[in-house]
Amino acid sequence: MADTVQGGNDGSTPPKEMSMETRLLLAFLLMGVVMFLTPYFFKSQPPPRKESAPAGQTAAAPDTTAPSKAPETAQAQAEAAAASPSTPATPAQVAPPFVVDNGVYKITFTNQGGAVKSWLLMDKRYHGNDGKPLDLVNPNAPERPFSLYFPSQKPTVDANWSWYQQTAEPDGLGVTYEYSDGRTNIRKIFKFQKGSYLSEVTTDVTLDGQPLPHMITWRGGFGDLTVSNPGASQQTLYFNPADNKLVKQNARAAQKAGQPLSSGGAFSFAGIEDSYFGAVFLPRGDAPIQQLTFGDSVPPPADKTPVAFAGVGVSDGATNHFDLFVGPKDVDLLKRVNPKLEQAVDFGWFSILAKPLFQMVNYFNDAFVHNFGWAIVVVTIIINVALLPLKLTSMKSARKMQALKPQIDSINDKYKNLKLTDPRKADQQQEVMELYKKNGVNPMGGCFPMLLQLPIFFAFYKVFTVSVEMRGASWLWVGDLSQPEHLAIRILPILMVGSQFLMQKMTPQAAGVDPSQQKMMQLMPLIFGFMFYQLPSGLVLYYLTSNLVGMAQQWFFNHTDAATAAAQSVQPPPKKKNGRK
Repeated sequence: MADTVQGGNDGSTPPKEMSMETRLLLAFLLMGVVMFLTPYFFKSQPPPRKESAPAGQTAAAPDTTAPSKAPETAQAQAEAAAASPSTPATPAQVAPPFVVDNGVYKITFTNQGGAVKSWLLMDKRYHGNDGKPLDLVNPNAPERPFSLYFPSQKPTVDANWSWYQQTAEPDGLGVTYEYSDGRTNIRKIFKFQKGSYLSEVTTDVTLDGQPLPHMITWRGGFGDLTVSNPGASQQTLYFNPADNKLVKQNARAAQKAGQPLSSGGAFSFAGIEDSYFGAVFLPRGDAPIQQLTFGDSVPPPADKTPVAFAGVGVSDGATNHFDLFVGPKDVDLLKRVNPKLEQAVDFGWFSILAKPLFQMVNYFNDAFVHNFGWAIVVVTIIINVALLPLKLTSMKSARKMQALKPQIDSINDKYKNLKLTDPRKADQQQEVMELYKKNGVNPMGGCFPMLLQLPIFFAFYKVFTVSVEMRGASWLWVGDLSQPEHLAIRILPILMVGSQFLMQKMTPQAAGVDPSQQKMMQLMPLIFGFMFYQLPSGLVLYYLTSNLVGMAQQWFFNHTDAATAAAQSVQPPPKKKNGRK
């Protein structure tokens, strides 16, 4: 294919418009810059200060993993109770950690703050990059998940580091935490279901008998903390049914504002997420949800350098009562848990293509091939077969342009000695365009099928970055289709580059393309290989399969009568001799 109409390299040809191939190259380069550099624009701040150990506790081993903030001592709690003895004070003692194991996750609670120390996903599909069960909690966070935040009036005690009374349910699937210093009374209730990612959380705080507004928080890191730069993919979210819109906010926005970002309304849900996992609060009544987005700089578990993590606080009234989903953002799972949750999987601007693509791949995986890699291959073949009519038109146009080369060269030779400023140079362009028009050739027709595939490419990229079903999905030697190959030398990008070179050899070279443009096009496979080397393996598999199908289609076309007829249709009639042809 070609966009230019002039040949030769003697420097006398006029400047040409940027070709479609060059524009495509620039588009892909820009895409590569955005994909590779975006995660590194998040700012970091100094790490939080270290904790001090609880004083005077001998009932059980102290909570050695409590981060950053010193707990209230037993003496301080006793003094607070003495100041207002109307309500019995909660004894300041450490209880053994309470563990909930419902088959899909294992949660460890502590009675210091009545909060969560760890939240392990037990499904083997959701292991971290270290091969261990995935813990959704960052142990370096300044506060544990399900701590409380008081946006206005504060309680008389530090609610997140006091020692609560712990009461477990007999079935092991629930726990209640209660605290009182005589004036402030706090109660947290957690209820779970066997084999379900859906649970229930209730919090109630009163001060001198009056409800005290507060929010349930999850701050300092959430989700898959084993990936590189985990904070880059974490953000808060809420779905506003009035606008039918999913709204997300990241840590950088909160840090830039210098304070937590506040949102409120009759939201379907609100919470926090990373690329593949979510902790989402669903109101049990009609009360509006209030949400805060925090920006915390905290070291991830395997690193000492702080990164920016989004944190969330939610409330639906003086007494919070939520259904809670914590787990993978699997579309089928979310729909079973609560139809509203399907909106938490955000395919972005390309949802009109990305969502149907995902559904097709998911369907072929479930119904036929039972492997996401082969499902990608099948869907790619279907897409390329569907585009075959457009490709055939492009192939015919390319063959015609190749056959027109002698006539175009003749036109160029006619004007080759003219200066760039010579007005007759416009006549050269006019003759070439008339030649194209006469023979029904569109010089840009060869680029259309490639441009048509660009939205499909971006849609597939979105599928691999938001679909937890692809996370950890294997294919032949590829261990995880959502990530680059974990090999010293990645095979799929190399195969893709090779297929790109072969396709170039098989494609007819258009007439009128200058040598500099041809050299650039010859480098395109190497540039593509560089870009694709860091992209998800599933995306490289899609592009490689497209190349292989395209090669087969080009080979088939080259051996048909249609190719010969296309070339012959643009041949000039033989010159007359002695009054005869």
